[in-house]
Amino acid sequence: MRATSWRPRLVALDIDGTIVHGRNPPTDRVRTAIACAAEDTEVMLCTGRTVIGVAVALDQLGLTSGTTITSNGAVELDTATREVRSVERFDVRGALDRLYDRFPDARFACEHVGVGQRTSGPFPDGVLAGNVVEVGMDALRAEPSPKLITFVPGSTPEDVARRADGLELPGATVTLDHEMPWVTAVAHGVSKASALARVAARRGLGPDDVLAVGDGDNDREMLRWAGHGVAMGQAPATVRADADEVAARVDEDGLGRVLERWFG
Repeated sequence: MRATSWRPRLVALDIDGTIVHGRNPPTDRVRTAIACAAEDTEVMLCTGRTVIGVAVALDQLGLTSGTTITSNGAVELDTATREVRSVERFDVRGALDRLYDRFPDARFACEHVGVGQRTSGPFPDGVLAGNVVEVGMDALRAEPSPKLITFVPGSTPEDVARRADGLELPGATVTLDHEMPWVTAVAHGVSKASALARVAARRGLGPDDVLAVGDGDNDREMLRWAGHGVAMGQAPATVRADADEVAARVDEDGLGRVLERWFG
């Protein structure tokens, strides 16, 4: 664990399972801790949510400057203006074919940046942000996307993980979800860590300047890259093993306790 004399110069935070628990808003303790940190240094959200999905969290936290990373690192957003700075798309055709072979019972969604999602079939209400349009598999194959989601109805995250064992997708990086029965794919080499490293470098910062906190498979590279990576207490064992520290659970204000150590 870092000494309390060390102070992060950039704080990178996952949202779901880190800042918020389920569909609840951030607690007062977590919101206050993030506000205190933002007065002293840059706080950036690094999330699997889309541009549409991250807006609620930005409003709840009152973050109005710096950079926000969405879609597991594929989309970079100006926090102040909410304008998209960059998007890394990939050709989803090969990935879709391989995923369909592995999960013929699945439904698929491709992000339409700033608008919503285009899907192969119906998704449960509320799990996809923005305008959700069912277009079918052929239409999904026709356009590159920054993020491809595979949702397996009637399965558990554990079921999906077993069926995804050894899965590799052409031109894509794969992560699993420990709360939802789905697989997420972004362009090969894209991750929260790659986006965070790019933002830090623009500010003249390196890994030793960065505190990162998360709880999911899509946070693992970020936790390993950061000078101090913190896994939430409820995170899977694989995620906790990649962190320098394990915090209390999200429902115990684990993030608030971590930030208070440096930012009061």
